[in-house]
Amino acid sequence: MGRMSRRITIIQGHPDARSGHFCHALADAYSAGATQAGHEVRRVDVAALDFPLLTRKDDWEKGETPPSLREAQEAILWAQHLVLLYPLWLGTLPAQFKGFLEQVLRPSLIGGAEQGLVAFGKLLKGRSARIVVTMGMPALLYRWYFRAHSLKNLQRNILGFVGVAPIRSSVIGLIETRGKGVHERWLANMRDLGKDAR
Repeated sequence: MGRMSRRITIIQGHPDARSGHFCHALADAYSAGATQAGHEVRRVDVAALDFPLLTRKDDWEKGETPPSLREAQEAILWAQHLVLLYPLWLGTLPAQFKGFLEQVLRPSLIGGAEQGLVAFGKLLKGRSARIVVTMGMPALLYRWYFRAHSLKNLQRNILGFVGVAPIRSSVIGLIETRGKGVHERWLANMRDLGKDAR
């Protein structure tokens, strides 16, 4: 029995738009596997978008999404499965990626803050996600000593809060010191995950 086709949006959170980073290679591998398996894929490159950071609570609750982000927001709402990739910077998400998520995941999508947290918590219900984090430190050190703080925040306080489930993760450590063989194994893993839309 063949795989069921799914709608996948890949969100590249690396703040450097130039290709060549391992995050970009991982996104390309996932996209290639998904496309080969017959899934529909859309891609969002956060670094290529021009948008302001939010500075006021009422703007987040009631303001409109900047025109430069509406296509990205539509791609998120269109998707059945989300893939979010980012490098660990100072122990957390790069500021630009965090600012992007604040802009596109806002209560105004459900009619404003007056609709309440219950409605906002269902904004992306029915969608699954995979988070891919790259870093210079060992993945085990990040998970056990640092408690995977940024990953858990994105899982529970951002994606989980708006109804995304299940949320799986891939934590890739020592990316600057490991050899080509290890990188190739991770790229193959991403292609397989893309084929299965997981």
